[in-house]
Amino acid sequence: MLRESRHEQLLRFLREESVLHVTEIARRLAVSEATARRDLDDLGRAGRLTRVYGGAVARAPAPGGPQRPAPTGPAEAEIEDLAAKDAVARAAAARVRDGELVLLDYGTTALRLARLLRGRDVTVATGNLAVYEELRGEERTGLILLGGRVRSGRAGDGRVTGPLTEGPLTEAGLGQLYADRLFLGASGILPDGRVLTGREADVPVKQALLASARQVVLLATARKLPGSGTARVCGPGEIDVLVTGSGPDPDALAGFRESAVEIVEVVDA
Repeated sequence: MLRESRHEQLLRFLREESVLHVTEIARRLAVSEATARRDLDDLGRAGRLTRVYGGAVARAPAPGGPQRPAPTGPAEAEIEDLAAKDAVARAAAARVRDGELVLLDYGTTALRLARLLRGRDVTVATGNLAVYEELRGEERTGLILLGGRVRSGRAGDGRVTGPLTEGPLTEAGLGQLYADRLFLGASGILPDGRVLTGREADVPVKQALLASARQVVLLATARKLPGSGTARVCGPGEIDVLVTGSGPDPDALAGFRESAVEIVEVVDA
C-alpha cells in the first residue's frame, strides 16, 4: 500500500474511533509497529492527528484556524483504557445469543463489541456509523441503521467519537423496535448509580434506547466510575447488568448494589 493511501486509511480509523494504540494501527494496516510509528509521527507533524504516548488521538482543527494544543492526560488515559474496553467488549459479546436483536449505543466500546459480533447470527441496530461501517456487507450478521440527522460525533470534553445519527427521526425509529439487549455507554457513573453523558443532546436518544430493549447492559471501564458528564441519562433502577473493568472503587458501585443490578467485573487483558 502506498504511503499516502496508508495515511488516509489511518486517519479514517481515527475518525471512527477517536483513539488508537500503535499495535492496533500496525495490525490493521498490515505493517510493522516501526512503520506505524513513523506514519503517526509524519501525520502528527503535519497537524492531522495528535500523537500521544502509545498511539494517537483524532484531531479536528478549526477550518483555516490554528491547531489546537495537543491534549495531555485525558488523551493518554484514553490510550491506556483500550485494553480495558476490549475486556469489557469480550464479556458483553459472551452474553449475546444467536438469533438476538441487539442495540448498540455510541462510543468506542460499542465499536469494539461490534467487531466481536461480526459474522455471528445476530442482528445489530445502531445509530453509530462506525459500527455500521464495521458490519456492513457481512452476510451472516443483520444490520439496521437508525435514521436521523448525522453529526460528526464529539464528546463533551471535545474528543472526536465518530459520526452518529440523532434527533426525532432516530428516536422514532427506536420506537418501532424492541431488542433483546441494549449495550449502553456512558461518560461517567456517580456513586448513587446515576449514568451520565457529556452532551445534553445525547439524552433523548439514549432514553429512547432504554425504552426499546428487554435487557439493558451498561458497558463502563473502571475509569468511568466516576468518570465525567453533565447530563443524567438514567438511574441504576433502569440498568439490569453492569459490565466493568477490574479494580473499580467499591463505593462507586454502591448504587448498583442497592438496586440489585448484576455486576460483572472483568480482568483487563
